[in-house]
This record gives sequence, C-alpha cells and structure tokens, in this order.
Amino acid sequence: MKNLKGACIFGQSGGPTSVINASAAGVFTQALKEEYITAVYGAAHGIKGILDEDFYDMSKEDTKQFELLKTTPSSALGSVRYKLKNPDVDDTDYRRILEVFKKYNIRYFFYNGGNDSMDTTNKISKFLQKSGYECNVIGVPKTIDNDLFGTDHCPGYGSASRYVATTLMEIYQDAYVYDTPMITVVEIMGRNAGWLTASAALASYKGSGPDLIYLPEVPFTIEKFLSDVRKIFKKTGKVIVAFSEGCKDADGTYIAEMGAELTKDAFGHAQLGGAAAVLAKKAKEEFGCKVRGIEFSLMQRCGAHIASKTDVDEAFATGQKAVKAAVSGITDHMVAFERETVDGNYKCNLKLVNLSLSANTEKTVPAEWINEEGNFVTDEFIKYALPLIQGDSHPPYVDGLPYFAKLKKVQAGKNK
Repeated sequence: MKNLKGACIFGQSGGPTSVINASAAGVFTQALKEEYITAVYGAAHGIKGILDEDFYDMSKEDTKQFELLKTTPSSALGSVRYKLKNPDVDDTDYRRILEVFKKYNIRYFFYNGGNDSMDTTNKISKFLQKSGYECNVIGVPKTIDNDLFGTDHCPGYGSASRYVATTLMEIYQDAYVYDTPMITVVEIMGRNAGWLTASAALASYKGSGPDLIYLPEVPFTIEKFLSDVRKIFKKTGKVIVAFSEGCKDADGTYIAEMGAELTKDAFGHAQLGGAAAVLAKKAKEEFGCKVRGIEFSLMQRCGAHIASKTDVDEAFATGQKAVKAAVSGITDHMVAFERETVDGNYKCNLKLVNLSLSANTEKTVPAEWINEEGNFVTDEFIKYALPLIQGDSHPPYVDGLPYFAKLKKVQAGKNK
C-alpha cells in the first residue's frame, strides 16, 4: 500500500560483511527523510530483537555515525541465525511479530541478509498479508557468497573478492621467497557456490595467484587433487591452491568432514572449516615437502580496510532503494542488481525481484565459467568479477588505526 503512515524497523541477519552497515546507513538516512515514516527503529540481533522487543531509536543517533557505518565492518546492530518455523505448523513467532508491529505501529519492515534471511522476510510478509495487517516488506540483500538468485551480484561480494585476491597475491610473494619446494593450500568461504573462491583467479590474472582453484560446483576427489598438484610440483616445486570450504566428494561428504565432525547451525547447515588442514596433511604425506594450510576464516568478510568502493556505494544504494520502494507502495520484494555496459564501462542498475524467487534459491557459478579440468575458472569469470572490486574505500584513521562507528543504541522497545 502506498504512503502507509507508521514506523519502520530494520534488522541484520546471517554472516556479516564489510559493507552490510553501508546498507543500514542507506536505510536509516533515507527513512529519516520520509514524511510517512513516523519512527525509525533498528532491531537488536535481527528477528530476535523484534520478538524480544529489543530495538533502538535510530533518530537519536548522530548522523555522522551513519556516514561512519559505511566503512565499519560487521553488523552494527548485531546479527542472528534464527529459523522461523513453517507458520502452518507453528505460528507462535509470527503472531508475536504481528503483536509487536501493532503495538509500535510498524508499517515498514526491512531485513538485510542472504538466502535464509530472505526466506524469513518472505514468510513474515506472507503472514502479515494473510492476517490483513498492512505493512510493506522489502528484503535488502547481502552475502559474500554471492549466491542470491535474481541479482547479478550481492553487496559484500566485491569487497570480499578484493580481500581474497589481494591476500593471495601477497601470499604468492611470500611463498616464492625461498628456493625450497612448498605447497600452499588456502581455504576460502563458500558453502554450495564457489563465487568467492573463484575470485582467487583475479590474483592469477595479475600473475601472482593460485595454480589451482577448486569450487563446490564440481565434485572433488583427493586423488585428482594430488594428481593436479603433482603436475605443477614437478615443473616448479611451488604450488598454490585456492580451495572452497564447501567442496564435497561425489557422495556429498564435505572434505572438511574428513578431518573432524562438523557442527550445524540453526538452519541445519554444517559449520565448515578445516578443509585446508585436511588437504595439507594429504599433500605432506604424498610429497614430503613443506606444506602450509591457510584458512582465511572471518578475515575475508570483515576486511573494511581493503573494501571496494563500488561495493560500498552499491550497498548504500540498496538501503535507500528499499525505503523508497516501500514508501511507494511496493511490498514482498528484494532489491537486486542488474548489470549494464555503457560505452564499454560497467554500470549497475537497481531493480526489485519477488522475495519468493530469492528465498532459499542459490545461484552457483555457471558451468561454462569453469575449465574442463574442473580446477580453475575461465576468462568469463574475470570479466564478471573485475568491475566489482574497483575503487578504494577504508575507514578514517586515528593514531594509525581505523575509526569505526559507535552507535548510542538508545532503547525504543520494552527495555527502554
């Protein structure tokens, strides 16, 4: 419904990125300008903050902090991994959300996250519609995994890609210092889609990257891995491997599971990590040389010091677009990116896609962008990823160290 009069609430969910707060800044700055939005709330720890009536009055914040949010990594409001049940089975949480929305006259809901978060947003939107409660709901995308369906790419991906490519270039320099043989295995995030691991090819594009890249889109075998490494090792005595944490064998077993039993999160996803150590052990046994297993872990998603300005600007724009769309009467959609080439240059246009299309639907690396050997990517991927890492963005520095946003977080819910 157009021009609904009432409050808005914004929450962050899932794994953080270095630009997720830029989207928050876009939502807050735009929402505070809108005449039909009577209050602007930020939920503590995503949907849990709404269920617990734990949220903040963003109008009490110094607007300078919103500018700092653009270069502050992680989720400033706190994130969450909380799975809403099927409302047809148990609608307790949904009824509670509706109760809170009515109590505070919340008529606009913005949720910032990846696949599971868009599923949560979609479920809430459908329940509110079924209940006859007017509230415009818009999903704000994010994920370094870059696997949201319906968008050319995702906020957070460009900066994480830049971190991965840059760090691999630095690792390359270090690995070639000595004249002794060495194998380096670098583990990069990505559960079922290899977009981020593929960005290691950007380092190779500049002549200082991995020799082999393995994505979860291709079934993985230890035997082929050792064979691939052997071919390069015989020639140079140096091998650098970029490996996705989500790689599995033909039976669906994660390579990381060969080293230890994996725990699962609230959505039933295995919490990955440790694959580099497994492969490093195998390589050590096979080749007997010095082997390093490196896991980028959290660093690849919080490196705001090396963020892509393109990524930051696009993330901010998604927040603004979400608010404008909701106020104009649109609901049940997610902001998305559409790529255009103008005079040979990259241009990103914002569009809206139905939430039901993006919720729990994963976009994987196209098969034609992976080489026939299944151990690297093609030039088409380079053309895709290179524009997304352009421009320098980093926090302001004080005494040589980054200065991040410090929100006052004035309570607006029941705990105020």
